[in-house]
Amino acid sequence: MKYVGLYTQQVRNNTKSMMLLVLFPAIMLGMVFAFIAIMQRVSVTDPIYFDWYQVLGTFLTTTPFVLGGVGVWFTVAYFGNTSMIRRATGARPLERRENPRVYNIVENLTMACGMDMPKVNVIDTPELNAFASGIDRDSYTVTLTTGICDRLNDDELAGVIGHELTHIRNRDTRLLIVSIIFVGIMSTLSSLAIRLVWNTFVYGGSGSRRRSSNDKGGGVSILVALAIAAALAAIGYLFTLLTRFAISRKREYMADAGGAELCGNPLALASALRKISADPALADVDRQDVAQLFIIHPQSLASGFTSFLSGLFATHPSTESRIAYLEQF
Repeated sequence: MKYVGLYTQQVRNNTKSMMLLVLFPAIMLGMVFAFIAIMQRVSVTDPIYFDWYQVLGTFLTTTPFVLGGVGVWFTVAYFGNTSMIRRATGARPLERRENPRVYNIVENLTMACGMDMPKVNVIDTPELNAFASGIDRDSYTVTLTTGICDRLNDDELAGVIGHELTHIRNRDTRLLIVSIIFVGIMSTLSSLAIRLVWNTFVYGGSGSRRRSSNDKGGGVSILVALAIAAALAAIGYLFTLLTRFAISRKREYMADAGGAELCGNPLALASALRKISADPALADVDRQDVAQLFIIHPQSLASGFTSFLSGLFATHPSTESRIAYLEQF
């Protein structure tokens, strides 16, 4: 793998974050424009009378509300990501007196690489996993499970913590948070649109038989509009999933290399990955977007067709290839 320096990786991740910030609103506005145009086409019987000026006028009127709503949503989620992730994972702050061993390892590694001490959280579970999160110095956090703290030796644990600290130094965590928020917004909107279509289909057509033909026509129009909204939302969600490809899988290799360098023992990190891969599942973490933060994705979260789709958009390379890479040192 071609060597990439720390500064270069930071610049790349900052650039990708800005690209996502521009791309997502563009996708949202594209979906809104397509919906307005399709509804305009459906509402007229003669294409000669299709009024693009009316579509454009409606779009320009709607745009400030769309951007404002998404902006507020993004701002709240961006600055509230720490509490969001803690709720999703069940993490809690780890006190120094509770586990001085972990704190000493984190402090020694941060001093070795000249970075500020991040917060340290713990998830009370016997499974083995870890992740880094945060967008700035005030929110950078390394989270470990109690299982990984208890079942790894000092060298292995140092390799894992070094891996997570490298994610923070490379600005990987900020890029991941932006991706999680955008995919979460589109996923919520897609689910809402599909639910509206389903509820209209199931409950909307079971009313009184004495409805007039105009009422029936209006109901059909509403159903068509909601179906179009659901289809466009699903397409938009697919596009936001594609933004995960902006998060190169090489970031894990680079974090592994950084962790191996910090702990001074690549084989220890390889051993840790092997142990984690045997028991990475976290039963209480049911959000795929948050699960991508972990050093090894909890495979039990996905099965069957869901697992297949998850593999298509995976942000982690295989654990076997990562171990083989570390064992080359």
